[in-house]
Amino acid sequence: METFTLNDGVVIPSVGFGVFMIPVGDETYNAVGTALSLGYRHIDTAAAYFNEADVGRAIRDSGIPREEIFVTSKLWLQDYGYEPAKKGIETSLKNLGLGYIDLYLIHQPYG
Repeated sequence: METFTLNDGVVIPSVGFGVFMIPVGDETYNAVGTALSLGYRHIDTAAAYFNEADVGRAIRDSGIPREEIFVTSKLWLQDYGYEPAKKGIETSLKNLGLGYIDLYLIHQPYG
C-alpha cells in the first residue's frame, strides 16, 4: 500500500478505513476485522462515533502487530480546551485499549 511521510517523519498509509456511521458492536468489530484482513492498515475512528472500543477490540484480535496499523481518532466538542482535551485523549485511549493513537485530530472547528 502507498504511504505518505508527514512533516515529523511519521509514515501514514494513503488509504484508510473509516468507521463513521457503522453501528456500535459486532458490526463495527466485523467491518474493521474485514478491512484489516483485506489489507487496510489505517483505521479512522472518533470519540463521537461511539465505536472506539469495537475498533480497538478488532485491531487487538486481528493478529496484526499494533505497530503495523495506523490509528486515527478525533477530539469531540465537549473536550475542547487544554484540560478537557487531556481527558478526551485519555478516554479514547482507554476505549481503544491500544496503548497509543497514531494521529489525534480536532474533529471539527469550534468557536
